[in-house]
Amino acid sequence: MSIKADQWIKTMAEEQGMIAPFEKELVREVEGRRVISYGLSSYGYDIRVSNHFRIFTNVYGSVVDPKAFDARGLVEIEDDVCLIPPNSFALALSVEYFKIPRNVLTICVGKSTYARCGIIVNVTPFEPEWEGQAVLEISNTTPLPAKVYANEGLAQVLFFEGDQVCDISYADRHGKYQKQQGMTLPQV
Repeated sequence: MSIKADQWIKTMAEEQGMIAPFEKELVREVEGRRVISYGLSSYGYDIRVSNHFRIFTNVYGSVVDPKAFDARGLVEIEDDVCLIPPNSFALALSVEYFKIPRNVLTICVGKSTYARCGIIVNVTPFEPEWEGQAVLEISNTTPLPAKVYANEGLAQVLFFEGDQVCDISYADRHGKYQKQQGMTLPQV
């Protein structure tokens, strides 16, 4: 990048709609209440988790099979706090909607505040020309219940700009998760 990373992200978000809604600074307090930070950071963007969660459960004896996913293995929750059971896993949505440029690839990593609590966030890369809400994978690796706070920071997206555009983008391949809004479960 020939300009500062944070300025590049800001320009791309404000002029080309790369991130919406977009917070142009790191937010650490909302209405006098401390929050887990979100918004523009030095070299990336800290995304928020929405209040829409799905937690894995074994109530129906479902098997987790990526080729034949059984949604009965998930409990849907909409709340300001999600309590993930010990040694369990949840899916969630980002608040932000992304439109990744053709010459950009992102990597998303969990925030240290959650990582220090044993909560690990995995998000697959946002490929060139992918767009949509991100589905966030959250693991509670502890033997204790863990809280995740909706509308607060959960992970940081790092942006890598290529010198050239890619030959075939996610949009060109008609990727199965293109333009996803809402919880999109595994598809083959």
